[in-house]
Amino acid sequence: MRNHLLLLPAMALATQPLLAQDAQTKDSTRQLNGITIYQAGKNTPVTYQNLDMKAIREKNTGQEPSFLLTETPSVTNYSDAGNQQGYSYYRIRGIDQTRINTTLNGMPLNEPEDQGAYFSNYPDLFTSLSHVQIQRGTGTSKNGAASYAGSVQLFSPDLKEPQATTFGLGYGSYNSFRLFAAHNSGVKNNRAFYARASQVYTDGYKDHAFNNSQSAFISGAIFLPKSTWKLNLMAGHQQNGMAWLPVADTLIAKNRRANANTKAEKDEFLQSLLQVQHQWQPNSHSILNSSVYYTYLNGGYGMDVNNYFGEASNGNLFHYNFRSHFAGIFSNYTLYNDHFSWTTGIHANAYTRRHLGEDDALGELYRNRGNKNEASASTRLEYRLRQFTFFGDLQYRYVTFDYKGSVGLPQLRWAFLNPRGGVDFAANSHLSLYFSIGKTSREPTRNDMFAGNDDLPLDSSAGKPIINKDPESVIDQELGIKIKCSRFAMQLNGYYMNFRNEIVLNGQIGPNGLLLTNNVKRSYRTGVEFSASYQLGKSFTLSNNSSFNHSAIKEQETTFRPVLTPEWIINQEVTYRRDRWVLGLAGRYQSGSYIDFANTALLDGYFLLNARAQYSLQRYTFSLFANNVTNAHYYNNGATDGLGNVKYFVQAPANFYVAVKYSF
Repeated sequence: MRNHLLLLPAMALATQPLLAQDAQTKDSTRQLNGITIYQAGKNTPVTYQNLDMKAIREKNTGQEPSFLLTETPSVTNYSDAGNQQGYSYYRIRGIDQTRINTTLNGMPLNEPEDQGAYFSNYPDLFTSLSHVQIQRGTGTSKNGAASYAGSVQLFSPDLKEPQATTFGLGYGSYNSFRLFAAHNSGVKNNRAFYARASQVYTDGYKDHAFNNSQSAFISGAIFLPKSTWKLNLMAGHQQNGMAWLPVADTLIAKNRRANANTKAEKDEFLQSLLQVQHQWQPNSHSILNSSVYYTYLNGGYGMDVNNYFGEASNGNLFHYNFRSHFAGIFSNYTLYNDHFSWTTGIHANAYTRRHLGEDDALGELYRNRGNKNEASASTRLEYRLRQFTFFGDLQYRYVTFDYKGSVGLPQLRWAFLNPRGGVDFAANSHLSLYFSIGKTSREPTRNDMFAGNDDLPLDSSAGKPIINKDPESVIDQELGIKIKCSRFAMQLNGYYMNFRNEIVLNGQIGPNGLLLTNNVKRSYRTGVEFSASYQLGKSFTLSNNSSFNHSAIKEQETTFRPVLTPEWIINQEVTYRRDRWVLGLAGRYQSGSYIDFANTALLDGYFLLNARAQYSLQRYTFSLFANNVTNAHYYNNGATDGLGNVKYFVQAPANFYVAVKYSF
C-alpha cells in the first residue's frame, strides 16, 4: 500500500476543502496569502470559534499555545514544568490531544503513529500565524488525524500585509525569556516574503525542568494573474529537563517545586517541515488548490528506569531515540456560484518512524520501525436556499500500519466512512440557528495498541502482542444559536457525543512515560458551551467563554466519569482600551475532575486571576503580565500508581513577565 500512496499524482484531490470566495460565500472562506482555504463560516452549521488574533498578539509571550487556547470553551491544559514554557498539553471536552486534529494550511501536524501534535517542537509558532480556528465536535472533514474531539486549524503569515519589521524581548519569573525578530516584505513585483526567528528559555517552575528552544519560520509567495505559488518552511529545536512524572503529595508538602524526574533525564528534538502550495483559478466559477508537504523529526529522551520504579538511582539512563519522515499530497477542485459550493478531493501521505532503545551500560537493546500510510477522499456541498444553508460532507479514510521488529506482526488496516450533515437558518442579519450531526471513527495509536511498550518483547509472540487494535467512533450532534450585533456577539450551543468503544485514559503511566488507556463499550459526553463579547462604551470590552460538561462511562453495572473532565469551566475577561493603554483582567474557574479510572482520586477545583497592561509609545510597545495574582496553589493533572498512591502536576504560583516590542 505504501508504494501506491507514494505514486499518487501531485495534483490529486484533497479532503481539506478549499473554497473560492464570492459574494455569497465571503463569510465561510478566507483569502490568505493568495491561497484560499476553507473554514467554517457564518452559515456553516458546525460549532467553531475564530481566535481574536489582535488579542492573541497582545498576550503572546512565546508561551505554549495551550495557554492561549484555554480561553475558549471546553479547553483545559496542564504543563509538565508548571509554568508556560516547555511541554504543555490541552484537551477539548475532556478528550486528549491525540484525538484533536491539528493542521497548518491544511497540512497535518499530528504525528501519525501516536497522533499527538507537539507545539513544543515549534516554539513561538503563534507569533507567525495570521488566523486560528477551533472547531469543536466532528466539524468538517480534515486532512490527517480524525477530528474526534475537534480540530485546531492554523494558518501561516498573511504575505499581503504591509511591509513591517518587529523585534521583541521579554523576561519573567523562573529566568524565562524570549527574543525574536520578524520581517514581512509586503507585496513587491508580485512577490512577498516573511521570516521569523525566535529564542525561548526558562529554568522552569519545577526543579531542573528547563526549556531551551529555537525556531524559525520562512514563507514566500509569487502572485500570478490566475494562480499563486507559496512556500512555507518551519523548523524548531528544543532541549528540556524532563518533568513528565507527577509528584507525590507527601513530597509536594515539603517542596512544591520538587521534580520526580532526575536532573540527568533530558530530551532533545529537532523537527522541520516544508510545504509548497499552489492555487489555480481557470475561470470565475472553479478553483483548484494543491499542496505537497514533508516533515522530518529526529531526537529522543533519557529515562532513569530505577527512579521510575521507585528504586535508588544509579545514574544509568535508558534512551528512547526516534527518527521519522512524513510526506503527503492533497489537492481539491471546487465549483461554485451564488447558491452553492461543491468541493471534492483526496489526500494521501506516507510515514515511517525508527525506534531505537539504548542503555548507557548495555548499549543498543532494540531497533524497530513503524510504517503508517493513509489515503482519504471526500466530497462536500453547501447549498443556499433563501434563509437556509444545507450542508453535506462525506469522507472515506483508509489507514494501514506495519510494524517491523523482533516480533513479526501482520499489517493492520482500518477503513472509515465518515458522514456529516447539517442546516443553518438565518432568521435575519443578526440571528441564526444551526443543527448538525456527524460520525467520525478513529484508529488506536501505537501506544494504545502496545500498552506503553516502545518495543514488543520476543515472548509476546506466544501471547497477545497487540492489546487493542479496534477503532473507536463517535456520533456527534450539535445544536446552536448565534447572535451578532454592532456591540454584542454571542454563541450558545449544546452537544451530545455518543461513543462506541471509546479509548479513554485510565490515569496510569506506561513504561515509556506515556499515558495508558482502556477501552469502554458505552460512553457519552454532553454539555453546553457559551461564548460572548460585549462592547461597553468606547473603552471597555467584556468577554466570557464558559462550558458545562456532563460525561459518563458505563461498564457493566457501574457508571463513572472520564478522567480530567471537569463539569464547569468559566473564563471571564474585562479589557480596557484608551489612547495608548490596554489593560486586562481575566478570571478562570475550573471545577474538580477525577484522575483515575475508578473515580477515587479527585483534583480540587480552582480559580485563577491574571492581569496584563500594555502601553504603546511611537514604535515601542511595553507589556506587563501578572499570572495567578492570588497565588493559588493548585493542580490540574495527576495520576495514580499501581499501589493506588496519588501524584500531581504542580502548577506555578504568582509569576510575572515583562516584554517590549519595536516595530517599523
